[in-house]
Amino acid sequence: MPTATITSKGQITIPVEVREAMNLKPGDRIDFFQDRDHRFVLSPRTGSIRDLEGCVPKLDHVPTIEELNEAVAAAAAESYLRSVARPTVSESGESKDEAA
Repeated sequence: MPTATITSKGQITIPVEVREAMNLKPGDRIDFFQDRDHRFVLSPRTGSIRDLEGCVPKLDHVPTIEELNEAVAAAAAESYLRSVARPTVSESGESKDEAA
């Protein structure tokens, strides 16, 4: 089992076999987690927000703020009307929704 020694500054050198097994490179960041048994586990912090670039396709049309506001208002109005709709009984006895 690999071991490391803590320096007076609180630093350790991660043994080569651990670095290789975890594919750690100079400059990589490592997160420390405490498990249920109160032991600490280290995990490489993988990825960057920049790695996500290009995963969402570009839109053919970029909506204006006015178009966005209109869409939000229309959705809010539709949601409100659905929330206040109450079922009514027609002459044939069938139930149908009617806005208040």
